[in-house]
Amino acid sequence: MKVINLTENPTTYTCNVYYIQGEFNSLNNLNTIIDIGRDEIIFKKFDEMSNCAGKKLIDQIILTHNHYDHTSLLKTVKEIYSPKVYAFSPYLKGVDTVLKGGESILIGDKFFEVIHTPGHTQDSICLYCSENGYLFVGDTRVILNSDSWSLEKNYVQSMEYLCTKNVSKIFYGHGPPLESGCNEKLRKTLELIHNSKII
Repeated sequence: MKVINLTENPTTYTCNVYYIQGEFNSLNNLNTIIDIGRDEIIFKKFDEMSNCAGKKLIDQIILTHNHYDHTSLLKTVKEIYSPKVYAFSPYLKGVDTVLKGGESILIGDKFFEVIHTPGHTQDSICLYCSENGYLFVGDTRVILNSDSWSLEKNYVQSMEYLCTKNVSKIFYGHGPPLESGCNEKLRKTLELIHNSKII
């Protein structure tokens, strides 16, 4: 699979907008965007993209949570490209399928598990591919550096579940990906979590 960050050089405050294609961009792959952001630079990027004949540029959008820097361009992009939209929140306008957690969704040419990870927001999700170990986390705090936190039990449980996975690369909602030592850092975070105050 190919992962392209459309807002690596943003022109305004936004999240990372990940555009994902299958390795060979065949008709049965699903061109997917994870978080649509708020930077109109993405439209210039869309114009520069190549696509095989008869295939939609954007098959689907998956939103990791409802914050404006992750969702602002949803209405415009949906009007132009008619993608199917997935999100955990039932209150976002333009969502076609409300996620519950536990679903398996084809993204590009790989299947990803939807993992509900409340904490940053109650509708936060992560997306995990067991085949290549890729984990898209939005703004979910999966790496902590201290135990001076008050943490909700459901966030702790979701982190315990994430730490059962073999993660090779973490794609954040902001900033560059973590490309090495992911499992070790996740488990260190879990230790810090267990030493924090659980509310």
